[in-house]
Amino acid sequence: MSVNVFQAIFLGVIQGITEWLPVSSSGHLALVQYFFGIGASVELDILLHFGTLLAVIAYFRKDIHSLFSRFFVSLEERALATNILIAAVPTALIAFAFKDFFEALFLFPAALGVAFIVTGVFLIIASKARERTKKISKEFAFAIGVAQGISVAPGISRSGATIGTAILLGIEKREAAKFSFLIGAIAVLGASLFEGRHAVSSIDPPALIGALVAAIVGYASIAFLLRVLERRGLRYFGYYCIFLGVAVLLSVTLLAF
Repeated sequence: MSVNVFQAIFLGVIQGITEWLPVSSSGHLALVQYFFGIGASVELDILLHFGTLLAVIAYFRKDIHSLFSRFFVSLEERALATNILIAAVPTALIAFAFKDFFEALFLFPAALGVAFIVTGVFLIIASKARERTKKISKEFAFAIGVAQGISVAPGISRSGATIGTAILLGIEKREAAKFSFLIGAIAVLGASLFEGRHAVSSIDPPALIGALVAAIVGYASIAFLLRVLERRGLRYFGYYCIFLGVAVLLSVTLLAF
């Protein structure tokens, strides 16, 4: 289904805000499609994700440059690269193994509501964890990768699952967020390449505009999340997810009558 410019901008804003904030972009886009009837084509979905991918690359450009330029001379950079790859393994395995199940959940708004509530409760629990400064070990990276794999389910926030898991493991908040964004970029790139391998090569102007909006808004949402994490933690995002989940369940119930 093609979209017009205004719909593409709307979807770009939703994608940009929710991709990196711990509120589930897939869940929000599913709700938009269910309640507003706006369906995104494969091409548009890929471009929207590419826009938010550019946002995280731009925001962490110095870290990414250091990762590549100092890989052979820095043990710290090699350890980070290794941990990113380790996290990618369980993510890919879970995503492929449960792909059909996760995709089926998009058809059930009630399942989205429950998933939002689960995300909210998890974020509140993570926000109460005692501040520690452990390093990301290979075991921690694998556990965070498992959390990212589970978050393929719509309504389960990818950044919320990974940042929350890292914090519960004792990783400092900003370091947890940076690692979440870096492995998230790999996951988004991998998923886009996989989903787009059979996509039509033609791209219309509204899709490009939507991607640009997603990139700009995504960059701002990363900066916003990092500030909120340092000052207030994850709990307010948790409250929002629980409120949204309850609202979705109530709406579905009312529409059923």
